[in-house]
Amino acid sequence: MRSSQFFFTTLKEAPADAEVISQKLMLRAGLIKRAASGIYTWMPLGLKVLRKVEAIVREEMNRAGALELLMPAVQPAELWQESGRWEKYGPELLRFKDRHQRDFVIGPTHEEVITDVVRRDVKSYRQLPLHLYQIQSKFRDEIRPRFGVMRGREFLMKDGYSFHSSFEDLKREYQVMYDTYSRIFTRLGLHFRAVAADTGSIGGTGSHEFHVIAETGEDDIAYCPDSDYAANVELAEALAPATPRPAAAAGLTKVSTPGKTACVDVAEFLNIPLSALVKAIAVVSEPEEGPKTFALLLLRGDHELNEIKAGKIAGLNPFRFATEEEVEQFLGCKPGYIGPVGVDTGKVRVIADRTVAAMGNFACGANEAGFHLTGVNFGRDCPEPEVADLRNVVAGDPSPDGKGDLAICRGIEVGHIFQLRTTYAKALNCSYLDEQGKSQIMEMGCYGIGVSRIVGAAIEQGHDDKGIIFPAAIAPFQVAIVPMGYHKSETVKAAADQLYGQLKDAGLDVLLDDRDERPGSMFADMELMGVPHRIVVGERGLANGQLEYKGRKDAEATMVPVPQVLAMLQEKLCAA
Repeated sequence: MRSSQFFFTTLKEAPADAEVISQKLMLRAGLIKRAASGIYTWMPLGLKVLRKVEAIVREEMNRAGALELLMPAVQPAELWQESGRWEKYGPELLRFKDRHQRDFVIGPTHEEVITDVVRRDVKSYRQLPLHLYQIQSKFRDEIRPRFGVMRGREFLMKDGYSFHSSFEDLKREYQVMYDTYSRIFTRLGLHFRAVAADTGSIGGTGSHEFHVIAETGEDDIAYCPDSDYAANVELAEALAPATPRPAAAAGLTKVSTPGKTACVDVAEFLNIPLSALVKAIAVVSEPEEGPKTFALLLLRGDHELNEIKAGKIAGLNPFRFATEEEVEQFLGCKPGYIGPVGVDTGKVRVIADRTVAAMGNFACGANEAGFHLTGVNFGRDCPEPEVADLRNVVAGDPSPDGKGDLAICRGIEVGHIFQLRTTYAKALNCSYLDEQGKSQIMEMGCYGIGVSRIVGAAIEQGHDDKGIIFPAAIAPFQVAIVPMGYHKSETVKAAADQLYGQLKDAGLDVLLDDRDERPGSMFADMELMGVPHRIVVGERGLANGQLEYKGRKDAEATMVPVPQVLAMLQEKLCAA
């Protein structure tokens, strides 16, 4: 491609409302243009990158035996009502009526549609397993779209769905997809980790997320540097302390703490470490059927509540945080001074985190405004609590696999695989006849990749003060030829045209910058756009039979004999 035939729209400065580095650089490099909040036009340069990501995803999915189809973006409400998600999904589901006043949605995902497709035509175990996928635009009406293509309302996604006659076969395909996703992200040239994850609103049992490791990532990942263990912090298990609870060594004492309600302030006032304080979090569960439950969740002062873990405790799903009025009703005290001592356990559930259950002689609220207790011990001063894993893990915690300690890094989720089991198949009566002619509900798997999100994640992982550093596999062009004085020197023009033809004939995706621009401007654009390899053609170098080469991450340029340029580039591209 020649620059004079392309459509470049680079900017010197990013728009003021751009938030993260990928959004700023994609707008500056002319990869995208904002059409509306969370909705972008993919410009020719950005679309080249997007299509390269898409091609790798498609090749590996086909290699794994999945079959591509294309489902409608607009879906009938009846399917969502049948699955039960019409009421549950929330305002992110964009709903509308057609001219006949029939309800439709713009699909954020396609479990309902694909299950309907399969239930219509798959009748026998002989037709299973079946894995169907698509690469298609999705729409989720985010309340506050942000971060450009990282959290937009419209996005390109690969979503695949597998159907099985047994859970064992689902687990086999799940592993196939785990391996396939690992190959995809390796081919894309990304530093990533697969982490055990919560299934969230999708449902099902087993789940893994694939995260691109980046300091600007939204998610915390707990991993063990000494093993393969990795999990989303929401799911990572916080093990019970290995040391037993200390014996009661201090007397129970009520201390005046006027105006001290924050844990940090209380610990400082009592002159104790934050880890010696127990905080109580009041929550309420109001199920559709059954009585209301009021509970105190006890955590160490320096630990954070993991709401997903808490939500899985029997009798607390779903739960919300208690109001000030409810706290006063059940504990007779305003929030900020509550604790487990003197609580009527007939009316209040007390659930302690594993770490708290192993503590002794700790401080906590006295259930009296302006007072805290010190020297508190379970069994002596208050009943033994229920015990559960309630907190987020922190760096230095023992790894659940027993092979070292945990570290925490940041990641951007770009892929997610689920063992859906029968969640949707049962709701939509997606069944088959087994070998005995008996009707059985199909087992399902679900496998998603954020194709457009990968572009943003790759930039978050690879950039510098000059612009984007794309992995070679997805860069808009593999090589840029930048001639010095293309419109002034016939020697330079002839050499640049000849090299351009040679690289194209060799199958390289090459850009010849034949614009009548200053060299500095052309260099800046190529660096901004993330082209990994640059060849400069100049009269001085040609006089010595050489061309100047510079890799996107190289500090200095090097001179290469003209006859060796193609072989040198092919070697570097193969190595990448």
